[in-house]
Amino acid sequence: MSEDLSRRLGALGITEKIKPFSDCNLEGNPIDIFKSYIADQLSQISGSDPNTILDALETPLKPENGDLIIPIPKLKLKGNPNNFATQWSEKVFPTSSLISSTNASGVFLKFFFSDSYLKNIVLKDIYTREALYGQNESGKGKKVIVEFSSPNIAKEFHAGHLRNTMLGAVIANLHESCGWKVYRMNYLGDWGKQFGLLAIGFERFGSEEELANNPFEHLYNVYVRINSEAEAEEVKINAAKLLVKENGEEYTRPENNLHDLARAYFHKMENGDESALSLWKRFRDYSIQRFKTNYARLNVHFDEYSGESQVSNESIDKAMKILDSKGLLVRDDGAVLIDFNDKKLGKAIITKKDGTTLYLTRDIGAALQRYEDHKFDKMVYVVASQQDLHLAQLFKILEKMEYPWADRCLHVNYGLVKGMSTRKGTAVFLDDILKDTADKMHEVMRTNETKYHQVQNPESTAHIVGMAAIIVSDMSGKRNNSYTFSWDRMFNFEGDTGPYLQYAHARLCSMERNSEFRLEHLSAADFSSLNERQAINLLRILSQYPDVVLSAFKTQEPSTIVTYLFKMTHCMSSCYDVLWVANQPHHIALPRMALYRAARVVLGNALRLLGITPVERM
Repeated sequence: MSEDLSRRLGALGITEKIKPFSDCNLEGNPIDIFKSYIADQLSQISGSDPNTILDALETPLKPENGDLIIPIPKLKLKGNPNNFATQWSEKVFPTSSLISSTNASGVFLKFFFSDSYLKNIVLKDIYTREALYGQNESGKGKKVIVEFSSPNIAKEFHAGHLRNTMLGAVIANLHESCGWKVYRMNYLGDWGKQFGLLAIGFERFGSEEELANNPFEHLYNVYVRINSEAEAEEVKINAAKLLVKENGEEYTRPENNLHDLARAYFHKMENGDESALSLWKRFRDYSIQRFKTNYARLNVHFDEYSGESQVSNESIDKAMKILDSKGLLVRDDGAVLIDFNDKKLGKAIITKKDGTTLYLTRDIGAALQRYEDHKFDKMVYVVASQQDLHLAQLFKILEKMEYPWADRCLHVNYGLVKGMSTRKGTAVFLDDILKDTADKMHEVMRTNETKYHQVQNPESTAHIVGMAAIIVSDMSGKRNNSYTFSWDRMFNFEGDTGPYLQYAHARLCSMERNSEFRLEHLSAADFSSLNERQAINLLRILSQYPDVVLSAFKTQEPSTIVTYLFKMTHCMSSCYDVLWVANQPHHIALPRMALYRAARVVLGNALRLLGITPVERM
């Protein structure tokens, strides 16, 4: 523990020795002060390792169950857990200036913090750290690559891409909040047979004039049309194949069918055909230019726009030689594959019969290239759960290649946005989503003309609030859960929604603007009069925020932050009816306003962590 923290605690009358532990952030997380004290004291009583105790400590969902609770069975001690809880609560575990009481409930031991020291520690810490409150340095000195968004070139941005982009942005933000150096990478789908099919479609249906005027809409229409023809063609081919087999004849696939032509076109690209690569480069450049515009609207940035095409042949050749030298490659009728001898992993094709690479081949080469370029401590792939097998195969291959960094690769998966298909032309585009949500929010804002005219840029504010609606709607549930895209769901602005959180922030900003107190007054306030139950409940929730950030980081689960925000704002709402500031005596109004401002700081920090810009008026 630092001398500065010792002085701060001493000034608050805390004389207990706080032993530092490696997993505790005593400087930046007020709750860790209590955790460290409990772990040290309970270790001396129980003989359990203090780190085991720290891992077992939990934050209860309901305040009546304490500020921290520990399930005694998690300590794995010999004896009756109920008896241990009772003995330690009633006879042995000491109360102190930090812990007001300790109660047993079955196998659980509950700890209640001292209100007076909690409010001094937490509120002082929020005012000291401000925008840094909630952050920690657990990842200091480490570098992570977060690969996310990864749309296909020449296709418009739709709701499915939006989900990946927003999730990846939060994952990157969480790492930064925990001290990691983050490298944001957009690995574009810019290679493969699907591009060959688009190129053929453009040769048949494309228009240079329409491409110049509206490239994305035109390419999307071309892609839908050529896919429709290819699918119809495959239906006819399969019917003919079945008929021939029924007659006992040998079937010959017709030449120049669209899928075979697409494969041939991609083969030309891999062989360096200048004409094919020239068209590909035009579409890729158009795409990146458009993507950058979209990302700016989403308040998302990348350090690198990479892609399958950027994986060097040298990296792929190096990977193939290593795989071959370790006896992992199997030749089968011209194709090259890996047999994992595992029912779950099955077999993975590495190169096709014609020698062209696949997505997996390029992913292997990309992983090698990234480590050589960045020497990362972790690499996070934000990819839909649809690709669970693909990523599992990739990680197993890297492990079999005996790279020491193979276990540093992490797949953060998520459920799909259902009811959408680019191929079938049923996608809901980002432009439509952003425009319609902003229009809806603008409409809602105009219902209060007085407040509306106080907003400096209502159109921009409507866009920001609309983005909050989109992000919170998407991230309210667990990321593994799929959901069906619905305009009604997106426009549901009642209850636990993004606009509700923005309104809560704007209301707190309004209270500050209308307050007679300056920041120096608030930070120096005497908090001893904050004794109302609502004030103490809000204080406890504010104290939990650093733990919530760390929990969301460990699980890579943004819904943890969203759930916390609704818990916090609901508690704030209950405070408004009791903790009045206006027309109150100075010694009452000042600490209450200081509590509300602290809540505004934490609310703003959490919104920004989710990629949401907090608004001050709406």
